[in-house]
Amino acid sequence: MAKGGGKVIAAVREAISDTVHELGFEIWDIEFKKIGADFHLTITIDSENGVDIDDCETVHRAIDPLLDEVDPIEEAYYLDVSSPGLERDIRTKEHFLACAGEKVSVKLFAPINKRKEFVGILSTNEDASVITVTEGENRYEFKFGDIAKANIHCEF
Repeated sequence: MAKGGGKVIAAVREAISDTVHELGFEIWDIEFKKIGADFHLTITIDSENGVDIDDCETVHRAIDPLLDEVDPIEEAYYLDVSSPGLERDIRTKEHFLACAGEKVSVKLFAPINKRKEFVGILSTNEDASVITVTEGENRYEFKFGDIAKANIHCEF
């Protein structure tokens, strides 16, 4: 059985943060979840210059022995290192603060004014407890806890 996800994530973050930063990257996200029959530890990295497959491999090779040493996960698992991508998920208050000024897509748990989906420019207050999406001249405010899913919006 998996240890508590929050404890695993905290232990992983503590074990790898310095190394990831020394390599010139930021940790965008850490997820530990079961997919099918397998457990996956996904480390999402970012940098001002973007992230390519070689960067992911470099970070993977650097953090793999650190995780083996700390051994924060009892089960066998797959270690995945990836970039957040163009349409990166925005899941934490830190993500909302980092993405202020970007065009985003926001889906709510419950409708507001009969709508659950909004696309517009993101802004937020200092602690990201209130999220604002501006669609043209319309402004919508949501509490952080009202948001089911948010990501950068790209039009192709």
